[in-house]
Amino acid sequence: MKSESQFYEKINTVICRNASEASEEVARHVINLIRQRAEASRPVVLGLATGSTPLLLYKRLIQAHREEGLSLAHVITFNLDEYYGLEREHPESYWRFMHDQLFDHVDIPKENIHVPDGTVPRDEVFEYCQGYEAAIAAAGGLDIQILGIGRTGHIGFNEPGSSGDSLTRMVTLDRLTRKDAARDFQGENAVPRNAITMGIGTILKAKKIFLMAWGQSKAEVLAKAIEEEPTAALPASFLQRHDQVTFYIDQAASSELTRIKRPWLVGPMQWDRLLIRKAVIWLAMERDKPVLKLRDEDYSEYGLAELITDYGPAYDLNIAIFNDLQRAITGWPGGKPDADDTHRPERATPKQKRSLVLSPEPLVAEMSMGATIRRLVSQGHTVTLAHLCSGNLGVSDRDALHAAEFASSVIAEEDTVATNDGSSRIPVLKELREKSPYQEDSPTVRDFKGLIRRSEAMTTGRALSLTTPQIRHLDLPFYEKGRYRRFKPLDEDVDKLVELLREIRPHQIYMTGHLSDPSSLDAVSFGLFRQAVEQVSQDDWWEGCRVWLYSPADALMPCYVSEMSVPVSPDELHEKVKAIYSYHSQRSQVPGVDNQEAWDVARSLGLKAAEEIDALGLAEYEALERFQRWYEQV
Repeated sequence: MKSESQFYEKINTVICRNASEASEEVARHVINLIRQRAEASRPVVLGLATGSTPLLLYKRLIQAHREEGLSLAHVITFNLDEYYGLEREHPESYWRFMHDQLFDHVDIPKENIHVPDGTVPRDEVFEYCQGYEAAIAAAGGLDIQILGIGRTGHIGFNEPGSSGDSLTRMVTLDRLTRKDAARDFQGENAVPRNAITMGIGTILKAKKIFLMAWGQSKAEVLAKAIEEEPTAALPASFLQRHDQVTFYIDQAASSELTRIKRPWLVGPMQWDRLLIRKAVIWLAMERDKPVLKLRDEDYSEYGLAELITDYGPAYDLNIAIFNDLQRAITGWPGGKPDADDTHRPERATPKQKRSLVLSPEPLVAEMSMGATIRRLVSQGHTVTLAHLCSGNLGVSDRDALHAAEFASSVIAEEDTVATNDGSSRIPVLKELREKSPYQEDSPTVRDFKGLIRRSEAMTTGRALSLTTPQIRHLDLPFYEKGRYRRFKPLDEDVDKLVELLREIRPHQIYMTGHLSDPSSLDAVSFGLFRQAVEQVSQDDWWEGCRVWLYSPADALMPCYVSEMSVPVSPDELHEKVKAIYSYHSQRSQVPGVDNQEAWDVARSLGLKAAEEIDALGLAEYEALERFQRWYEQV
């Protein structure tokens, strides 16, 4: 039964602290059903999903099999989908994914495993899909269907426009879906254009459905699927038709639900500083008024009478919030020397700070806080920009071939280019010319692609006023040995970060990834950072260090959580954008953003941040870069 706070929700939704807790809840349902059916010698039919979302669930099933005696011998599985045109052993095929992540580690009989075949001849696809439906029915139907959700609202590969009664079929992939997969395939051109997928009607025949979603990037589409009317434009919304569906999501993914975004509309509140700030900003935006012009009746008409009763009148509350927002805006991100810092985001001392900017891979920090980096340097602070990973997975074969052909025209030995350390030469041009779009990068090609990102990063860093020694490349092993969405952090990754922290002994650290999907590069990097902090937290310098979180490259930090906003002048914005131009290999490669170059994304997010502040009645700026203090205790 829904609670008062879930009034607007049309789907049962459970918000968990994190992805691990949510995955454990789903795993409990699956494991209990498997054990119950095993006692009765009856099979369990599972519909399974791929991608990063269910990885923790599959790890939990493997753990239960290895450590708790769980047998999956009576389990029958049907996977949601598969890219069309990929051989089973291709590194990005879902057949291989499922074997790597689950099937090779448990005792499900091979004959019980069903993954759509992406190599069926085109003229046989329709008949094959009918056979897939028949096989599900013959097994007794799906007992549990596991789902994730894409940014277009797709489930499986049911893209916007899919019918609510659609069955297994071949589909054409939405461009945004293909763009989101571009990094997995080393470029959008290599992403298959078609896939075979269970239909929405197929999914809705399952007895129970569990959809899981992690990270802030899924928040908006989840809120629409859960709270708005079902529509073919958002396929996941058709799940409202099922009476046994539950969404398990983490806190970051829940941020757009009414009970989280506007909780005062669905029940009594326990107000705190951040929630009051959030409510007043929301009201100002809804009323299209500056904060200082809000009146008591505005609060009452929009469900905030309780706030006025406890903290009003409106005049006093407005001034308090206005001052709070204004104090967060500073042109001195490293602290203003010899100034009263009582209400400033950063301390006045020491005058010259050691500032460490950590970027999961090249371009992330430059997009989010490039102007702040320049400001810190210009104000005399010692800034180190450290790229944790090489970024070689984000370079397409086409861009690498272009760079290799250019290099071969200006060096003595055709078909060779220098390695990262300059100690030898590696043959790469011939390999790139002969490489299939679906072929995995060799160490040689990955090394060369890392060289491209390193060169771009050095050029951009210098444009942001950094010297060559101030730009560091950690090349963390987990990245060099892994692939997007399948990273496996290592102890040596933490060791490298600890070594860097103890070398720099920073007064400030800038980092991102705290609200990202746990399998994303940003989130994995943030997790390693937290582990490194645990190791240095007893060092004498740590007590004087502050950690500032910056926005992800593809999104804007909400105004109400920002505790430091750095104004960016028109000239500074121009210089930041011009610096980002150097990342030629990242044109249209920003994850989560469609049809925009990296520099356009950086510009538009900065402008939007300033426009929001202007609408609230504060000073008018060209652009802003936002930051939030990390207060978590280690």
